[in-house]
Order: sequence, then C-alpha cells, then structure tokens
Amino acid sequence: MARSYAQGFYTLIHPEKYVGSGTPKYRSGWELTFMRFCDNHPSVINWASESVRIPYKNPFTGRDTFYVPDFFVVYQTGGGRQAELIEIKPLGQTVMEQARTQKEKAAVALNMIKWQAAQVWCKRMGAKFRVLTEEDIYYKANPTKKQRK
Repeated sequence: MARSYAQGFYTLIHPEKYVGSGTPKYRSGWELTFMRFCDNHPSVINWASESVRIPYKNPFTGRDTFYVPDFFVVYQTGGGRQAELIEIKPLGQTVMEQARTQKEKAAVALNMIKWQAAQVWCKRMGAKFRVLTEEDIYYKANPTKKQRK
C-alpha cells in the first residue's frame, strides 16, 4: 500500500528570514514542522530549503551526482552565529540497526555517503551538519515518549 505524505508550499510568516529561492516546498509533515520552527523562532536569523548542492559519487551507480540537504539555517548562539545544514529523515533511514528491510539498509548506506560529503562541505564552509529524525522533531511535543523507554 502506498504511503500518503504531507506535501505543499509553506507560506512564510517572516519572509525577511528566508534566503532561499522561490516558495519553500515541504515533502513531509516533519519538514513542515521544521519550516514553522525556522520561520518563527527568534534565534533563527536566516534559513533556506533545498538551497545547497553538494557533489558526491553514488556508490551504487558509480556516477557523480549531487546531494541536496533539506535545510540551511543560520542562528544566533551565545557566542555568535552558527550555520548548519539540516537533513530530516525517518529513524529507519539513519542507522543501520534501525533499518528493517533491504531497501531501508540500502537507503542508510547511501545516506552515509551523502552525509560524509556534507560533513566535508560543512567543515570547509565553517558550518555544522545534523540529521534530525522524528524523535528529535517531536520530542518536546511528547516529553513522555523518551521516559517510557
């Protein structure tokens, strides 16, 4: 059975913070939640959706291609500004131990290659790279979730 995902265009509340081109498009409810966070959080100075292209070699095809992280965010910290690339993925596509099917295992392997390329890019640019899962995005909305484990 095919899954149904939330998709659409995000209406900016604070367009002065958005530094991407065009209207941001979300491809999941998790991305929509993160867009709302970036748009509304006072520490977020700038953000963009799918604005960075990072070259890498696909290990399955041997071809040079590009990885496009979900978000680029610049935020204020106690010590100044920090830039970060953010990827949003289901937990099952982030850690091999969480992958249940061969398809998920292949997705994790490919993601690891992409994320290595992103870490190299970030180091060169003075930024950080982070992967967020549903547990990161919704932890505060459901604080008892972690306590039950």
